[in-house]
Amino acid sequence: MDDHTPPRSYETPPTTRPIDEAEAAREAGLSHNEHIKIASGFLRGTLADGLLKHATGAISEDDGQLVKFHGMYLQDDRDLRPERTKKKLDKAYSFMIRLRIAGGVVTPKQWLVLDDIATTYANGTLRATTRQTFQYHGVIKSNLKRTMAAIDAALLDTIAACGDVNRNVMAATNPDQSGAHKAAYELGKTISDSLLPKTNAWREIWLDGERVVGGEGEHEPVYGKTYLPRKFKIVVAVPPSNEVDIFAHDLGFIAILDKKGQVTGWNVTVGGGMGMTHGETDTFPRTADVMLFCKPDEAVRVAEAVMTVQRDWGNRKVRKNARLKYTIERYGLAAFRAEVEKRLGKTFADPKPFTFTNNGDRYGWTEGDDGRHHLTLYVASGRIKDYDGDGPKILTGLRRVAEIHDGDFRLTGNQNVIIANVSAEKRPAIEALVEEYGLLKGAGALRRNSMACVALPTCGLALAESERYLPDLITDLEESLASHGLSEDEITIRMTGCPNGCARPFIAEIGLVGRGPERYHLYLGAAFDGSRLGKLYAEDVTAAQIRTTLDPLFAAYAARRQPGERFGDFLIRDGVVARTHNGPDFHLATGALRNVA
Repeated sequence: MDDHTPPRSYETPPTTRPIDEAEAAREAGLSHNEHIKIASGFLRGTLADGLLKHATGAISEDDGQLVKFHGMYLQDDRDLRPERTKKKLDKAYSFMIRLRIAGGVVTPKQWLVLDDIATTYANGTLRATTRQTFQYHGVIKSNLKRTMAAIDAALLDTIAACGDVNRNVMAATNPDQSGAHKAAYELGKTISDSLLPKTNAWREIWLDGERVVGGEGEHEPVYGKTYLPRKFKIVVAVPPSNEVDIFAHDLGFIAILDKKGQVTGWNVTVGGGMGMTHGETDTFPRTADVMLFCKPDEAVRVAEAVMTVQRDWGNRKVRKNARLKYTIERYGLAAFRAEVEKRLGKTFADPKPFTFTNNGDRYGWTEGDDGRHHLTLYVASGRIKDYDGDGPKILTGLRRVAEIHDGDFRLTGNQNVIIANVSAEKRPAIEALVEEYGLLKGAGALRRNSMACVALPTCGLALAESERYLPDLITDLEESLASHGLSEDEITIRMTGCPNGCARPFIAEIGLVGRGPERYHLYLGAAFDGSRLGKLYAEDVTAAQIRTTLDPLFAAYAARRQPGERFGDFLIRDGVVARTHNGPDFHLATGALRNVA
């Protein structure tokens, strides 16, 4: 905030652990999801019985909440709803299954198994998500256990990929910094393993493991019966690249490097998050605060302490205000830091200086400081499939690469794929396959800096198209940019079908958030490095109006920008949109401040 902002007053934090008894929870007025968790027997519910009900492809409503903790969502094909409703048929139910892959690293052998699952049980595609993991779409209920068994056979799982727990931990992927990347990956993997739920429910239900009836005798040493108030997301970044969008997440670790590029410790960020609800100003996206600096051997304990404070302080009555970002706003960063330090029994140093320059990926071949080679491929919206006509055959091409690759694969936070750790001997063969299957087909600067969520037809929350529409929109906008000499200028653009913000649109220089069929809110003025939120510029812009709305802004940018000035920074300096300082002022001073035409 600016220097004239009056001091904030904060609430007094709670001093008790979360309520985990049914009657007390009812008396306290906790949200319905809290009751579901209390009664679930450590995430079992009636899932095992529901899988045996073959009359429907769905599961019960309460189990639909619990199954998220197992890494899946119940969905239906919304394209087919009208026809099936007309014929009085049940919805075309299926499940989205998301894997837990800390840091997004898989072996070639695992890649081949995941490819086989996609073509055997899912819709024939692999989808790289914005959180460095894969998800499948279109898995029907009768194939769930077969799919989960195949995932387990690859030494992978889906535990805690969704739900009110610590979800998939992201880590920096910059192949130029092999040593720092290794430290980031190892931290992310260790945190992921440390904060994993301990319930046996996943193996019991999906792999026919030994049954613990009702969860008796089990306990969750970190989570307790009610787990967290809402989802919790952790990332690890290595400057100068912010490709994991660290400020958009609940908890983050920023590597502080010495002159030799070695990690000397971590700045810790807290309180970021993207989701909000249209029309409800008490919900908002928020960028994380940089809270403290910790040494490498302290980071895992800090992660657990931050998460357990959120476990105890988070809002369990009003679910829409239950994320850590609202906890920070409610009690203040100083009180939150003091509680973390109290739980760890020490006072930490203040954050160290750092600099981010971008939040995108570095495409093409690079050589790491260990002499291994890495190829970053652009994958449109993360959809790994074989495109028709002369489009790239990504699914088949990467399958062929996996058959000969002696390194690993890495997913990026921007939904792209790195063929990583390629030996000098294998590089020519991989280059030949990349050429044969068109995996390096060109993508312009705007497209390279784009992301989209799945949205329609499968996501039940989607209000508008996203993945299916963004490629065509970018083609349209590329024409506009070219007319102003901006074809090669890097500008971030992201689109989501709803305000939950899965593709993190609120920190994109151009953010489009679905409001209804072919209608979007347009957000502008975010920072290119992902450190500042955008501002609502125009409401309910139709698909046909997006280009005409942005074209005069592109023209003004081309004509009046300063050397090296980014698009989002220009729009603020030029007085087009107001600067968003953080979540609470996200809904203030919205709209165009002046007409640039």
